[in-house]
Amino acid sequence: MLLNVILGILFCLALLFGVSCFIKLISVKRQLKDMTDTMNDIQSGNGSRKILAVGNELTADLSYKMNEIVYDYEEQLSQLRVTDETNRQLMTSLSHDVRTPLTTLIGYLDAIHRGVAAPKNQEEYLEIARRKAHDLKEYIDILFDWFKLNSSEFSLSIEQTELAELTRNILKDWIPIFEEKHLDCEIEIPEKPLLAKVDLDGYTRIINNLVQNVMSHSQATQIKIKMLKKEAEIKIRIEDNGVGIEKPDLQHIFERLYKCDKGRSNKGSGLGLSIVRQMVEKMDGKITVHSVPNQYTVFTVCFPERN
Repeated sequence: MLLNVILGILFCLALLFGVSCFIKLISVKRQLKDMTDTMNDIQSGNGSRKILAVGNELTADLSYKMNEIVYDYEEQLSQLRVTDETNRQLMTSLSHDVRTPLTTLIGYLDAIHRGVAAPKNQEEYLEIARRKAHDLKEYIDILFDWFKLNSSEFSLSIEQTELAELTRNILKDWIPIFEEKHLDCEIEIPEKPLLAKVDLDGYTRIINNLVQNVMSHSQATQIKIKMLKKEAEIKIRIEDNGVGIEKPDLQHIFERLYKCDKGRSNKGSGLGLSIVRQMVEKMDGKITVHSVPNQYTVFTVCFPERN
């Protein structure tokens, strides 16, 4: 009798276990079908779909992982769209910013070559052609830097560098240009060595781009460049007394292809400051800008000090 009771209990337990497994199997099949339907929907282009799951479901971990993969995929797709739009804008900008000065350059040189320009005007035409050629070179250099920075093959050669002497060597090439443009300059760099880990070419590009930005856009009569160590950071401040940057423009000043609409020259690619920010961040630095229109603009670049 006791044996029959035990067997009955075991049978009931086995039956309950079988029913439970069957219910779970049905539930898992339903969840897998929902996942398949969702993935088909995502594959069709609806990236906003997500696989819903309750924490105690057998497929919950798989659902969460697949949602992460879809989210990462959508992020990459969004970045590709932004890159594609940026490249499209670059091609439009290239068409205008390169073809226009190139056409002007060819026009002046052709006028001299064909003898259309009077002898007294030839020197003036050659000077205009020279300036246009330099503008083209500057623009092409920036484009090259931009594409190089955003290439998968781009890499920096980071090494410990004495920034004070390096900065002096970079700025000494600007002194004749400051004098030619009648731009008063104040340069303050400490004699004490200041060490940081940077890429030499990248750091040079940062300083040159920021100085060139002043020359091209600020309409300033004075530039102040100061290097100092504060706490555990090396700071480079580049300040001018030009037209400044309007407050609405400040938050966008480092964006790709962004050009201020007011108070600054239309000349330029809109890439220079974006390149500067990318270079700075790739070297674990940071860059900020403060400006009061018609009073001053100051860019501050900071790098961690490395002893």
